[in-house]
Amino acid sequence: MKIVFMGTPDFAVASLNALVEAGFHIVGVVTAADKPAGRGQKLQESAVKKYAVEKGLKVLQPLKLKDPDFIAELKSLSADLQVVVAFRMLPEIVWDMPAKGTINLHGSLLPQYRGAAPINHAIINGETESGVTTFFLKHEIDTGDVIFSAKVGIAQDDSAGDLHDSLMETGAGLLVKTVKAIQANDYTEQPQIFSDELKHAPKIFKEFCKIDWNNPVKTIYNLIRGLSPYPTAFAELNEKTIKIFKADYEETTPSVNPGMFITDGKTYLKFAAQDGYISLLDIQYEGKKRMMVDEFLRGMRL
Repeated sequence: MKIVFMGTPDFAVASLNALVEAGFHIVGVVTAADKPAGRGQKLQESAVKKYAVEKGLKVLQPLKLKDPDFIAELKSLSADLQVVVAFRMLPEIVWDMPAKGTINLHGSLLPQYRGAAPINHAIINGETESGVTTFFLKHEIDTGDVIFSAKVGIAQDDSAGDLHDSLMETGAGLLVKTVKAIQANDYTEQPQIFSDELKHAPKIFKEFCKIDWNNPVKTIYNLIRGLSPYPTAFAELNEKTIKIFKADYEETTPSVNPGMFITDGKTYLKFAAQDGYISLLDIQYEGKKRMMVDEFLRGMRL
């Protein structure tokens, strides 16, 4: 069975590697075009491209997925199945091309958390469980019939980064299971059930990341860990931005108004919220490197 793989970041590399290690025939890898990055604006290759080149796989990097030259080259690969992991939205001419269809690996237990940021929103909402789902692509995003799913637990102090890594490994195994089932024609598709009670996972924009200290401490704590390590929750301190990668919380009656802070100048820096304090642990102050709070306090007079 000929397979074309589509993906870009590290999350997708684990799945591609699992398919390669399982002996599947990858006839092509589609990934994002190289982009300038950093101070020198040097062209950076995607994680998937680096892996594919290392393994000697054919790489396609279309700027536009409807480009006639790309469509022609994709058709020439004669793939039986296309596999999508952490890639962009595909036009129908692409996802409808293979005889066995196109499958996607999604970082949630569908139909919950459809959208671009399921890992972040699961943590932000205080979930204790998430998972991964494989399904066939159709017109509406993340709505195709489910093939398999696998659950992953979320610890109280897990960040989005922690959940990302857990889902990445679990997802790679689930994807291999799915492709084997499709190859053997041994699976049953389950339609997703739509409901107004479903939680969604829309793309996260900068304004969403700013902390509102009038919220309960548990809400703020979940926001911080749900946005760590990226795109990162932030607040203002001395009229500058402070990014917060890790924090702790205590529920108590604060002695100062929400948004004000208390500190001993050496070991702790706590911001008051509606019903307690958020204690900053791992931070990055505007213009400074990322550091632990005690190191920050040694060099900053507040």
